[in-house]
Amino acid sequence: MKKKVFAIALSLLMTAGLCACGSSTGTATKAAAAGTTAAAAKAAATTAAPAATKAAAGGSSTELTVFAAASMTETLNTIKGMFEKANPGVTVTYNFDSSGTLKTQIQNGADCDLFISAGQKQMNELDSSKDKDSNPDGLDFVEQGTRVNILENKVTLVVPKDNKKGIKNFDDMAAKLKDGSILLAMGNSDVPVGQYTQKILKYYKLDEAALASAGTVTYGSNVKEVTTQVSEGSVDCGVIYATDAFSAGLTVVDSATKDMCGQVIYPAAVMKNGKNQDAAKKFLDYLKTDEAGKVFEKVGFTVVK
Repeated sequence: MKKKVFAIALSLLMTAGLCACGSSTGTATKAAAAGTTAAAAKAAATTAAPAATKAAAGGSSTELTVFAAASMTETLNTIKGMFEKANPGVTVTYNFDSSGTLKTQIQNGADCDLFISAGQKQMNELDSSKDKDSNPDGLDFVEQGTRVNILENKVTLVVPKDNKKGIKNFDDMAAKLKDGSILLAMGNSDVPVGQYTQKILKYYKLDEAALASAGTVTYGSNVKEVTTQVSEGSVDCGVIYATDAFSAGLTVVDSATKDMCGQVIYPAAVMKNGKNQDAAKKFLDYLKTDEAGKVFEKVGFTVVK
């Protein structure tokens, strides 16, 4: 009887021990699983943190496309850095050329957020608010309410460093063109600086076609090409803007009056089909600040108030 009682007691003790072991093993397994989950979560958080930080630092990026007259190349490139520093996340991309070429590109569907022309004519031809004489094709690219005159330039007569023909001023240029003793560089008829030059020739009652036939006139597709011809001394003189003369270090012998060719006003406007109108408006506002004005005035522009 005692042996039977002992056996039952021993059996009960072994069962209790096994249960305890089972309970301990389960707890350990759960703990291990919990530890693994926590480690995985920590690893995921560690991986995600740099990505989140990078995203926060990068933010959204906007590429602003500005079409601008070639005569603004130096000043706008300087202003680009200033504007981008003040407006993180916005990158300015320029397309510099003659205003006539830029107008045609916009008309043909080129991506452009902001257009700055060296003449009113090219902007008028894109502005639906203008009459048929100014906008014969009835084009509608200008975002109404954004157009503004920002700068005034001067039309100047420049000569190479040696000035072999001794050209003194516009009067002297006109006299020498009449006798065929000099070669003049001017812009094409679709280029604002060329159109201003045509007005000067008419002012002196000079026949441009006759001068061209006589070989006393050469042309450039934009003001930079005319400037280069004078700088290289391949012509005796050229008609360019005061700002380009300054940038190229050329000698200015005369400046055209308002009676000779009118005022040289640069209008700017946000384009109706632009992808980044808000950024374009912000950039246009920046061009009117004192900081930008100092850059323009340094090379000879006058800020239009």
